[in-house]
Amino acid sequence: MSDLLSRITIDPDISHGKPVVRGLRYPVEMLLELLSSGMTNDDILADYPDLERDDLLAVLAYAALLVQTKRVVPIPA
Repeated sequence: MSDLLSRITIDPDISHGKPVVRGLRYPVEMLLELLSSGMTNDDILADYPDLERDDLLAVLAYAALLVQTKRVVPIPA
């Protein structure tokens, strides 16, 4: 997993310091939104030729790491 996570970079000079894929200005957040909207990996890779399959796996690995919390606080609807 660490090989995948090394594809996620955070630089204050790129995308306001948000996590991106390999410094390419593709925010993790945007790619997660595309995946959650129903786009397939192949759809995304066709639309963004700079990306690689492992980049999308890295985005998912990063999200999985973020949700590994000790405590969850419910947010009122």
